[in-house]
Amino acid sequence: MTKHFDYIIIGGGSAGSVLAARLSEDPGVTVLLTEAGGGGRSPLIQIPLGMAVTVPGFAHNWAFETVPQAGFNGRKGYQPRGKALGGSSAINAMIYTRGHPEDYNDWARLGLADFGWDEVLPWFRHSEANNRLTAPYHGTDGPLGVADLPYHNPMIDAYIEAGREAGHTLTDDFNGASQEGVGRYQVTQRRGLRCSAAKAFLHPAMNRPNLTVMTRTQATRLEVGENGVTGVWAMHGNGPQQLYKARREVVLCAGAFQSPQLLMLSGIGPVDELKTHGLPVIHEHAQVGANLQDHLDYISAWRSPSPHLIGYGAMGLARVAASLPNYLTRGRGIIASNVAEGGAFLKTQADLERPDTQFHFLVGLADDHNRKLHYGQGFSIHACQLRPHSRGHLGLYDRNPLSPPRIDPAFLSDERDLYALLRGVKLSRELIMQPALDRYRGKPMYIGDNASDDELIHSLRERADTIYHPVGTCRMGVDADAVVDTRFRVRGLSGLRVVDASVMPTLIGGNTNAPTIMLAERAAHWMRKGE
Repeated sequence: MTKHFDYIIIGGGSAGSVLAARLSEDPGVTVLLTEAGGGGRSPLIQIPLGMAVTVPGFAHNWAFETVPQAGFNGRKGYQPRGKALGGSSAINAMIYTRGHPEDYNDWARLGLADFGWDEVLPWFRHSEANNRLTAPYHGTDGPLGVADLPYHNPMIDAYIEAGREAGHTLTDDFNGASQEGVGRYQVTQRRGLRCSAAKAFLHPAMNRPNLTVMTRTQATRLEVGENGVTGVWAMHGNGPQQLYKARREVVLCAGAFQSPQLLMLSGIGPVDELKTHGLPVIHEHAQVGANLQDHLDYISAWRSPSPHLIGYGAMGLARVAASLPNYLTRGRGIIASNVAEGGAFLKTQADLERPDTQFHFLVGLADDHNRKLHYGQGFSIHACQLRPHSRGHLGLYDRNPLSPPRIDPAFLSDERDLYALLRGVKLSRELIMQPALDRYRGKPMYIGDNASDDELIHSLRERADTIYHPVGTCRMGVDADAVVDTRFRVRGLSGLRVVDASVMPTLIGGNTNAPTIMLAERAAHWMRKGE
């Protein structure tokens, strides 16, 4: 028997969690949320240090791979994506950054007038419950817990001092008056536990009688009628496909990879891609899956004798075990660490108007997304190029909705990205060589301290990879080629919106979870107004 709802939301990640919670605040509408993963309440999700397991593995993770990348000498990249309520906010490093204000003014200059910095800042504040920072840049009474880490790691003091010695400004707020500087990240935590989008928005709303949440439910295709999209076909567990009908709208919130994938599986997308896989062309749209952008990242690492690090070995395990009582009773200690505790937004060239590189300083060794483990302990620094020129593409391997999408970020296809990343890596290594870290810095891993540019470039091609910020595959815009309009409505099809990071026209200079939540807040506001 077909079930009917006013709104059907596909995907319970950051955007889907926000939309389901906000739309169901109106008792006069019914909302269905489908999520292919589980409920997002696992201890591996709730405990911050659990990300050491969820990011490299298949627990609550789609664990996608890219096609072989020419810029990586034929190597495939790894693309972890959250598979649970909360989506990637259930497995990420919990870092709360928004990007640079001019990133949003760039969107406004593209014709997206409602997405300039002055227009989006109130919506960031609307979501936020910051435990230290307040107006004009921060909110204190929203659903999303944002906090200083409840553990003051002395290694981060040394890292920040090294930043000062290297001549950089220091900051205690990457989301304040100026993004630039070296400092500690704030995180989406509350009382030492991860505050995913599901925990912040969705879980508190799930007792509402007008909200139905179906986990372990895979959407397989949209139902498209003469008057537009009318519903979605989905499989619950291993059961048969069932049709769920939407009286008002279907909203795709499956992310930058799976939203365009589902559109194509439904016959909405580039003609050549659809015909290649024997799919009917229901609505031609050449830009579905195009414009893929992602942050490319390179890790430098050193062994270290510091007693304040997380490691795989007797000392590291003993340190975690010793901190367990403090964590269980007070939510404090190293178990509450997001590992990537220190940060920076810096310019690699003096004439730049805004930072073009981001650092993540890890109080542990990191290798291949923690899929390659090293005995002992050390620290790592990620250097990430913030505004890539390379553009990739999302496509299909076949017409099976259970197959992974074909992901081709085309990393380093634009040579400008290679040299921008190289500048950022050299800047990160310069910081690590400052006197404040001398007593902690041991033997370098992967590549020597005095590596030449050619050696670094070779290492970049061998080891660089995503830092998990894919966007752009259902681009929003005012031009006829844009996939969605300024209210997230799919052009040429009624009854369908896309609300997630796939609609970002360009990649913002920072982590993408908070901006995705902001987009969903805006979408819910407009949908409730009937716009």
